[in-house]
Amino acid sequence: MAAPSMKERQACWGARDEYWKCLDEKAEDASQCEQLRSAFESRCPQQWIKYFDKRRDYLKFKEKFEAGQFQPSKTTAQS
Repeated sequence: MAAPSMKERQACWGARDEYWKCLDEKAEDASQCEQLRSAFESRCPQQWIKYFDKRRDYLKFKEKFEAGQFQPSKTTAQS
């Protein structure tokens, strides 16, 4: 796989940012962001999509943890 050009990287990051913004605004109904997800997937390499998805999950976890809103699952609390 060849490295994406600067324009391709910018298109990928822009699509990611729009998708993440939609998820933040429509947290209760993420299905409204499906078109943006498709654009994100079509503009970014698959490896980047996996990384960005994991990164978003981590950032959301970190945000909740730092705000004291993290609740460990029952199985985690028992171990």
